[in-house]
Amino acid sequence: MSGDSRHLGALLLEEGLLTSDELEAAVGSQHESGLPLGQVLIDRGVVTEAQLVKALGEQIGVTYIDLSEVGVDPSAVAVVPEYLIKRYTLLPVGFEDGRLVVAMADPANVLAIDDLRAVSGYDILPRVATRSDLDEAIRRQTHFDESVSDLAELAAEESETDDLEGLTVGAEDAPVVKLVNTIITRAVNERASDIHLEPGEKDLRIRFRIDGVLHDVMSAPRTIANAVVSRVKIMADLNIAERRVPQDGRISLRVTNRPIDLRAATLPGIFGEKVVLRILDKSAGVAELSDLGFSEYNLKRYESAYSKPYGAILVTGPTGSGKTTTLYSTLSILNRPEVNIITVEDPVEYRLTGITQVQVNRKAGLFFATALKSILRADPDIVLIGEVRDSETAQIAVESALTGHLVLTTLHTNDAPSSIGRLLDMDVEPFLVGSSIDAVVAQRLGRLLCSRCRVPYVPEEGALDSLGWQPEWSYTEELYKAGGCGVCSQTGYKGRVSINEVMLVNEEIQHLIVERASADRIAQAAREYGMKTLREDGLEKVRKGLTSVEEILRVIA
Repeated sequence: MSGDSRHLGALLLEEGLLTSDELEAAVGSQHESGLPLGQVLIDRGVVTEAQLVKALGEQIGVTYIDLSEVGVDPSAVAVVPEYLIKRYTLLPVGFEDGRLVVAMADPANVLAIDDLRAVSGYDILPRVATRSDLDEAIRRQTHFDESVSDLAELAAEESETDDLEGLTVGAEDAPVVKLVNTIITRAVNERASDIHLEPGEKDLRIRFRIDGVLHDVMSAPRTIANAVVSRVKIMADLNIAERRVPQDGRISLRVTNRPIDLRAATLPGIFGEKVVLRILDKSAGVAELSDLGFSEYNLKRYESAYSKPYGAILVTGPTGSGKTTTLYSTLSILNRPEVNIITVEDPVEYRLTGITQVQVNRKAGLFFATALKSILRADPDIVLIGEVRDSETAQIAVESALTGHLVLTTLHTNDAPSSIGRLLDMDVEPFLVGSSIDAVVAQRLGRLLCSRCRVPYVPEEGALDSLGWQPEWSYTEELYKAGGCGVCSQTGYKGRVSINEVMLVNEEIQHLIVERASADRIAQAAREYGMKTLREDGLEKVRKGLTSVEEILRVIA
């Protein structure tokens, strides 16, 4: 985008981005160097490239877009050939009102817009972006496809092999390394929590779990599946010759200068080994409990439990519901010089300073139960057990809570009251369960509505009654539902919030446990004692505009 020096200088003066003296000095420097005035102003530090481009965009009526803040929709990129993206230095970023939104270095280029319209079949909505931002964004987008293309060509030349030596060579070959590294980098940049590599009959399917929902990212030729899986297994120090049994391992690396841990798990399938990589961003640190989404009411109830010097606290929910994150956040509050905290985990997900963390090692015979026996001889005040999986672990955990230790652990149940029955099923005596358990926290993770594109609406009278809408809540309240924009990749959601149910065990509930009462009776007593159910907590978050009714129905039965 260009304009003569006087026009540009007057525009920047009008915008208040520089003074008359700075302009005069820059013009003098321009005469000496022969460079464009805009470049001289940037080189002298008078204005930034973004300020200059934004001002020029406003002059011609084109909105500025910051590519470092705006998410790029892969489906938008897919409708424009790569050669056009590179020829005109532009990048499709999303869709708006049926038009293709395109970030351009020169939005006044009519020829480029005509070419885009002809190739994509969409009307074009141009946005102006800095050339440096565009170059970096284009590099990120095209690098991924180039990696796959290179690898596909390599795989086409070589036949698929079951020979261990050939597999090792293939896994160390540069295109495979490049592809795996690029997949991991893209997953981290897109805030994915898991990477799924799934060999099928005809292709290798790659999916990312973002905000709790799986998204197809790409499919690669079937011929490269073994090489990709083997490369991941080598990184995780797994046995690449063994394909018949599940394996799990850990990978530590730096992605865009951030320390990242990956938990790798393989699972033999009929078309090859499926690999799931759980991403743990160590640079993010341990979140504060208040940042996880606990309501003020539930947070106070939970605090009353973990503030006690002894007793057991259970956090329950399905895999990926944030149980471990909640427990780590609790430990960070309890971690003081005067207390001895020991954890036994499988695996150790986050390293915490000042806490002794024990990794379960099945090969060496170190299980939860055996580790716990040793831990209790190491004079702990607080014990965290990664998961109660068997009756022996449950028995030791309950007895530890009765002998002066604060025990934190997780369990897999649908809600808080049913966790009592789960412990009884593990042959723990009812009077031990009733005496030791102080609180049970059931948890789910719901997606947060994108703050930029959420759509307000007023529900119809009575429409939400069947969901548990409280009588005191008005139907004239403005709620929100998902929209879709470039920031959230057209999903309408960005980020997650925890939905909780905190059951405190009082004397009445203790009696019900000893009587082996049903989960329904325990739930009724807990609600009378102030427990808000998962759905009630979720609907309150809907009222606050944090999430949608549809999302609550997705994560809570």
